[in-house]
Amino acid sequence: MESFGARLHRAVDERGPLCVGIDPHPALLARWGLADDVAGLSRFARTVVEALGDRVAVVKPQSAFFERFGSQGVAVLESTIRQLRDRGSLVLLDVKRGDIGSTVHAYASAYLDPSSPMYVDAVTASPFLGVGSLAPMFDLAAEHGGGVFVLALTSNPEGAAVQRARTADGRTVAQQVLDEIAQLNMGAEPLGSIGAVIGATVGETGCDLSAVNGPLLAPGLGAQGATAADLRVVFGTALPAVLPSYSREVLGAGPDPEALRAAADRAVVDCRAALAMS
Repeated sequence: MESFGARLHRAVDERGPLCVGIDPHPALLARWGLADDVAGLSRFARTVVEALGDRVAVVKPQSAFFERFGSQGVAVLESTIRQLRDRGSLVLLDVKRGDIGSTVHAYASAYLDPSSPMYVDAVTASPFLGVGSLAPMFDLAAEHGGGVFVLALTSNPEGAAVQRARTADGRTVAQQVLDEIAQLNMGAEPLGSIGAVIGATVGETGCDLSAVNGPLLAPGLGAQGATAADLRVVFGTALPAVLPSYSREVLGAGPDPEALRAAADRAVVDCRAALAMS
């Protein structure tokens, strides 16, 4: 089975280096003239899928904004995932799961097993019970050609207290996470399937990204304050591995599908230019 890293590499080549988040929070639903209910959620998600599903390399639904509507919201998420995959986008589900033992194995089965109604191409995961605790996710991803994006340096200011803390050997926690990802991706071509999440607003990371050999998801572009040009400061020589992620900057152009497509196209142009600086 073709690896997620290979599929992502091809999708970015064909569609451009862009991930678009689907984050249907109440303010955005209101901006689109939609009610903050399941019907509004469904209309919002369907519009994004129809506008961008055959255009954008990666689409990243934020699970929490669907889960808040209970089982009906989860049903909308399942439908959204199916529709996106039918249109050729890779689906990265933003769930940030992390646990141990049978529980993390259950999370892996929920998202990375093709028999699951929530099956996606990749998920986000939290490593702060230890990167090794995520092994069931890594194993199932490898078995079925999926990917896992592990939190390393996040954009929220609270994250630095943990992620930039020093371990017993002097490395930061973030660097230890990145080094363990590098071990998992060693020898993979053209790109490993275990990625890292590094916020585009974090500035100079102080981390060595050279050995990661996996995709570097960069959320925080657009409305959260970072620009495509900031990617060079954050990622330096690792720019070729960066997958820039926009949400409100693109979604705010809706609900008109043509406006959504135009916003995504502008983001791709900006990101291509920034990544070409490498």
